[in-house]
Amino acid sequence: MSFTAPSLASAGARRAFEYGRTYVVRPKGKHQATIVWLHGLGDNGASWSQLLETLALPNIKWICPTAPTQPISLFGGFPSTAWFDVGDLSEDAPDDLEGLDASAAHVANLLSTEPADIKLGVGGFSMGAATALYSASCFTSGKYGNGNPYPANLSAAVGLSGWLPCAKTLSNKLQGLDEATSVLSPCPF
Repeated sequence: MSFTAPSLASAGARRAFEYGRTYVVRPKGKHQATIVWLHGLGDNGASWSQLLETLALPNIKWICPTAPTQPISLFGGFPSTAWFDVGDLSEDAPDDLEGLDASAAHVANLLSTEPADIKLGVGGFSMGAATALYSASCFTSGKYGNGNPYPANLSAAVGLSGWLPCAKTLSNKLQGLDEATSVLSPCPF
């Protein structure tokens, strides 16, 4: 079943993205890794930070940002916290590259102040997983969908109950990269 709502962003118009509060779960042991964890549609960073606080992973710092509240085309323009707009629930749905790039840039920015000896990762649930996997594909290709360079050096990506945005164009995006670009390697946390 597919539902399409009219796109709320006019062609060529740049949207403003105001991200909500970011929650940080500090490591209880030696800080060896930092992971930006992204929530799903309609959620926020607080709920995931509370869950991540309970995990027996003492060497990881978790950064849990909150997505911007924005109109969602699929919901007829009703606002919700979301990493990007969704207009259609089908395999042929267009991807909101502007929203995806903005959220991937937000992830990279959150990781930019971490010490050089710390492993960096990104993960998420549902729409957060989609954004995390998109960020990982930007890292792998070295650039965002808009062609700007991707600055973060990721060691890990995790997606729970999500999907890979831009999957149909990913092979074209990665074409020409040599096999040494198997960059998402095991990270012993």
